[in-house]
Amino acid sequence: MRQEVLIGVERRRRWSLEQKLQVLSEVGADGATVADVARRYDISRQHIYQWRRQLRMKEMAAEGSTRFLPVEFPADGAGGAACHNAAAEAGRIEIGLGNGRVVRAAADLSETLLVRLIRIAERA
Repeated sequence: MRQEVLIGVERRRRWSLEQKLQVLSEVGADGATVADVARRYDISRQHIYQWRRQLRMKEMAAEGSTRFLPVEFPADGAGGAACHNAAAEAGRIEIGLGNGRVVRAAADLSETLLVRLIRIAERA
């Protein structure tokens, strides 16, 4: 029978928010999987999933955490801009989400309602 003797004080590591965000940002970069990143930092995969969940819950709880950025389309209509311009002329906006879903809404919809609509579509 084999026994292992631990010498010294074993402590939990404390991770700052910046460190957690750094670890999370490496997942998916250059094809890195959660398991790859976990091995690199000598942590369990569950840590990364837990940090993701905590970050998502903080963002949902924080008011105004969603920001809208201005988008400009080329005037020549390249890259499908003609379709987006036609939708804008008709008083509608169309937003493509990261999960592949598309949100279409009235252009005069309030920012608060638009944020709620996007969050619902992302969770569905």
